[in-house]
Amino acid sequence: MQQNQRITQSLRKEDVQQDWWIVDAAGQTVGRIATQVATLLRGKHKPSFTPHVDGGDFVVIINAEQVVMEGKRADQKEYFHYTGYPGGGRTRSFKAVIRTKPTDVLDLAVKGMLPKTPLGRAIGKKVKIYAGTEHPHAAQQPKPYALPYPKKS
Repeated sequence: MQQNQRITQSLRKEDVQQDWWIVDAAGQTVGRIATQVATLLRGKHKPSFTPHVDGGDFVVIINAEQVVMEGKRADQKEYFHYTGYPGGGRTRSFKAVIRTKPTDVLDLAVKGMLPKTPLGRAIGKKVKIYAGTEHPHAAQQPKPYALPYPKKS
């Protein structure tokens, strides 16, 4: 092998360095937050990204109740759930979900952007979403993550 050839490194789960990030969702659009959070969870922001290894970071999202949707999307967006029984299709509007359980909106958006595999389900457990500003993860010393998009007023 020549001396100036580069060898591709494949990350092992033992070598993974996981950080903690905190994302403030106040005034942000749901999809834009979800794409950034999914990237952090997956580890695609790191040069050592390996697709088959959980090399991502932990993410704490605060102020989930203050997310927004653009234009008529807030009126038109519906979340569908099937109970498993005949005629058991249930829909909830965005406004109803944000009123009753605001963490579900971001949880569904982020997990929908992760792989639908056992690895994707393991990665999805590393996102912690809270409606307000309080969270129990201060001991992990999460670093603030600056979203590249301006807040909507």
